[in-house]
Amino acid sequence: MKNRLDLFIMIDACGWEIIQSRPQFLRGHAPYRRRLESVFGYSSTCVPSILSGRWPDEHHNWCYFIHDPENSPFRSLSWLRFLPKALTSRRIVRRYLTKIVKSTLGFKGYFDLYNIPFHLIHLFDFTEKKSPLQPRGMNRGPNIFDLLVENKVPYFVTDPNLSEPANRDRLITDIEDERITFAFQYWAGLDGLLHRVGNQSPEIDTKLAEYEAWITQTMAAAKKHYRQVNLHVFSDHGMANCDRHLDLRSKIDTLSLRIGKDYNVVYDSTMARFWFFNEAARQKVTAVLNTIPEGRIMPEDELHHFRAHFKDGRYGEIIFLVQEGVLIVPSHMGERPIRAMHGYHPHDPQSYATLFSSSSDIPSDITHIPHIHRLMEMSLQRPAAIPTATSLQALAA
Repeated sequence: MKNRLDLFIMIDACGWEIIQSRPQFLRGHAPYRRRLESVFGYSSTCVPSILSGRWPDEHHNWCYFIHDPENSPFRSLSWLRFLPKALTSRRIVRRYLTKIVKSTLGFKGYFDLYNIPFHLIHLFDFTEKKSPLQPRGMNRGPNIFDLLVENKVPYFVTDPNLSEPANRDRLITDIEDERITFAFQYWAGLDGLLHRVGNQSPEIDTKLAEYEAWITQTMAAAKKHYRQVNLHVFSDHGMANCDRHLDLRSKIDTLSLRIGKDYNVVYDSTMARFWFFNEAARQKVTAVLNTIPEGRIMPEDELHHFRAHFKDGRYGEIIFLVQEGVLIVPSHMGERPIRAMHGYHPHDPQSYATLFSSSSDIPSDITHIPHIHRLMEMSLQRPAAIPTATSLQALAA
């Protein structure tokens, strides 16, 4: 029997508002819970922030697509523009093309062509060419896996190319063989479910019950093979129902400006990011954005506050953010609406993340998702325990 195992399990999109009405979830294994503030951005920002303990302006993993024609890896894809849009707009076709392009370009991280027009794709670069789930996988600086390798700690990490049950079984096998002392398990299924059914569906309870059963199975194996098992379950953000749709692209298109000559833009699901090549284009686009009640241009001081300001404008010179519950559609993420989305203002109710723990002694300054990295660092301080501080919110017995 080995001495100690530290389990870190991330349930994508299991937000604070979602679990507030479910007090029984993980009550037996991780009864101490706390609301965490997320970071400004999507999972492309949240996951690297958790794994590195740093903020977007430090690790530079923010949104996926950026304007950068000089360094674009997609110039060889220009022939795809001749395929009929009725074909290339289909999600199943895009997924197939995504697999081919990812393999051809040798990208190791998450990659999706989404709905980027093929006649414009040569204007863009993709920012997650490496995997944040691997050592040396950040755009800037180290992550927890660099630290684990440096300290020669045997660990498990989710393989994103495998299914959730397969990763569950891989972890349990490593536990039963006593091969590891640290584990980072990442389950993304709830995120996909919430995008499809929204945050009020009874299917959520079914999915959470499945996760709890998997955690119970994992913990049972761990307690047979380790004297001490520490469990931390957490999320990266929540999920808001999208009851309003905004066709932002059609409003900008009325300006008769040319993409690539006057400006460029990425229409994400909840924000639009603009680059300008002349002052007239900047003024015209800004004027239109200021008339749209469903959103607002993010001020620089607010971007600085959320550590998502990039001085070189790499991720956009103007960031237009919509209100919680508004979905930009059509967008470069998809032509059709989805039921729910994240990536809103970090202080919107559905943006907050969650931390569950088997320990009541989590330091009181663990308040934001990048701070989870500090818990992971603490777990490497053997045999020292996490120092006593203000407890998480415990459920009544």
